Amino acid sequence: MKKAVVLMLAACLLLGCKNTGTVRPSATGTIYELLVVMPKAQYSSAIVDSLGADMPCLPQKEAYFDVTTVTPQLFDNILKPSRNILYVDINPERYTTNKIVYISNVYSQPQAYCRLQLRSEDEVAEFWEENASTIRSWFVRQELMRQAKFNKGFCNFRGREVVQKELGVDIVVPNDYELILDTAAADLHFIWFCNNKGSMRRDLVVYSYPYTDAKTFSTRYLIDKRNEVMRQFVAGSLDGSYMGTEEGQKDLVPLMRGISVQDNQYAAELRGLWKMLNGAAMGGPFVSHTRLDELSQRIVTAEVFIYAAGQKKRNALRQAEAILYSMRMPEEINKLKEVTVSAEEAQPQNPADE
Repeated sequence: MKKAVVLMLAACLLLGCKNTGTVRPSATGTIYELLVVMPKAQYSSAIVDSLGADMPCLPQKEAYFDVTTVTPQLFDNILKPSRNILYVDINPERYTTNKIVYISNVYSQPQAYCRLQLRSEDEVAEFWEENASTIRSWFVRQELMRQAKFNKGFCNFRGREVVQKELGVDIVVPNDYELILDTAAADLHFIWFCNNKGSMRRDLVVYSYPYTDAKTFSTRYLIDKRNEVMRQFVAGSLDGSYMGTEEGQKDLVPLMRGISVQDNQYAAELRGLWKMLNGAAMGGPFVSHTRLDELSQRIVTAEVFIYAAGQKKRNALRQAEAILYSMRMPEEINKLKEVTVSAEEAQPQNPADE
């Protein structure tokens, strides 16, 4: 009898029990690798070029994704578990309209799979041009959400509590980030965490100030406020030196855009380069999210910045950037506490349906 139970359990683990869904292998490849499956044609270079275009606001050229291409005939079981896949399917007999399908965990998990269902080769170039940015952004967001989920499992709970207590917001601080400053001056409160292990330094700052200006969510206002805050709290090793924002050249000016975070809440993302002023020749990339705390009429900004002289910075910056997506305002924290889940809703879901 015991032997039969053991065999049943083993079969369940290998094949996947009905209640838990199909068991999929772990995704293969490293972060920001992307496999493109498509026929070899004249439009292939446009797809590869846009997915592998240079990321903005980095001190050296680094692509959004490291792209590999393969034809459908060579898309075998070795390649199917790849963590990010774009499949270009052209089939005039099957498709009457052009469509983008986003799916999670088709062949492995966690896996981001995007399928272009197209009715003719003649329409590929135009369809791709219209949707390239959206598709690329979707793959980036999938990587960011994977990292954010990972961070939840390795959280600096003491640091998280400090932010909750002092600022009233929640943000998942990774456990390898140490609290180095918690201070306030007038209406400004500033908290600083740092990961200075190894050859690369990563920093996270969270600060708040009153909402008094309707122009707060503009590029110029956010840059000026950043300069004001960093000058006050982030000093360099030399007397009189402090962190500023690089604006010396047209292609180095920080970029702002509105993004959706949490439950479709608005955040202003500012992405650019920082530099030390009146001091050592130091600099690197930064990304910030700025949000409005409607309950207290405050502005809250969370920013990550990287220092890694002579090293590639894309992956490190993206990993740090994922922290920003965990930030929740007081009203979101309160809403989460009020959520109730029925017994039926609490049943395990098939990973393929996520």
